[in-house]
Amino acid sequence: MKLNKIYSAILLSTLPLTPALAAGLDRSGQSIAAFLQSGNYAEAGISVLDPTVKGKDLIKNNVSDMAEDYYFPSAAIKVQATEQISLGLLYDQPFGADAMYSLEQSMFTNGIEGTKVEVETHNLTALIGYQPTENWNFYAGPVWQTVKGTVSLRGLAYGGEDKLGSYDINLKEDDAYGWLAGFAYQIPEIALRAAVTYRSEIKHELDTTETFGFGAIQRPNALTEVVTPQSVNIDFQTGVAANTLAFANIRWVHWDQFAVSPKFLNTASGNNLIDYSDDQWSATVGVGRKFNNQWSGSASVGWDSGAGNPVTTLGPVEGFWSVGLGGQYSPAENYFIQAGVKYFWLGDATARTGTTDVGEFEDNYALGYGLKIGYRF
Repeated sequence: MKLNKIYSAILLSTLPLTPALAAGLDRSGQSIAAFLQSGNYAEAGISVLDPTVKGKDLIKNNVSDMAEDYYFPSAAIKVQATEQISLGLLYDQPFGADAMYSLEQSMFTNGIEGTKVEVETHNLTALIGYQPTENWNFYAGPVWQTVKGTVSLRGLAYGGEDKLGSYDINLKEDDAYGWLAGFAYQIPEIALRAAVTYRSEIKHELDTTETFGFGAIQRPNALTEVVTPQSVNIDFQTGVAANTLAFANIRWVHWDQFAVSPKFLNTASGNNLIDYSDDQWSATVGVGRKFNNQWSGSASVGWDSGAGNPVTTLGPVEGFWSVGLGGQYSPAENYFIQAGVKYFWLGDATARTGTTDVGEFEDNYALGYGLKIGYRF
């Protein structure tokens, strides 16, 4: 079952590339797989998610698909500066939300506008790794992150127009720093690798504009604290037969203390804009196989716990199960093109505002697609 370096490199890159649809605002999964590649390596990719989230509100009105499609790019470069020192730069969009309720009759619209949310983040991670032997790799580095968001609440789910059913908030973009550290152990001859990576929480103070009465009343600008959560990724892979690799990923994200609590909204209602009650756990397991010098593929199964139920009306899903397929074409030994697709069975959830359940969302699903190009130099 001994694998040469070329076979190992090809198999390593069959890990799933399709996007995550995870608990809370989690999106990318914050992988550092590119940094753990051998030699000098660069990649760029794009992932697309097409979710369908439907349900019924408290008074049994049908709620059509409120989840917006979204895409996010990623990129990475890793340089083996010396035999023992490696450098890397990773870009991704780790957290986000895109949702808009339609104008059909429901508790989430006033007939003119529907409740909507957009949250966007960007991450740039710089890494330095130290390899005292070919088996061990210790790495760490700073993380620069930006966050911004807008939310509009409409309809009886938020008390109607005389309460928070005409509320808008603009969280202006803020940047802040965190850090990452981890280690990996590998046996290249059998394509075995185990890695544990910790990412710190990152605290933001966002300039905030809150308006009420469809913008007629503007509350004094204030700062809103948003702390993106700490996380741990555990990655494992090993050769199990000639040209065949088994892999697994376990991810923990500390969502149970996450809350966004703007000053006016909290004063008016005593509630948070967004919060979660449980930590997220997720796992992916699969197999990758090299068919010949140019073609390889992978299959995976995934699970996500969600971050508690009931959930916010801005993301009424609790976890998922998924299956994924990926394929890779390598015209030459030093570069490849990879594509993948993943199907998600989304967990049923109860949507809540404050202490009131306002909707049930059941039997939903999503499709994810990904494309990536990798190059070894």
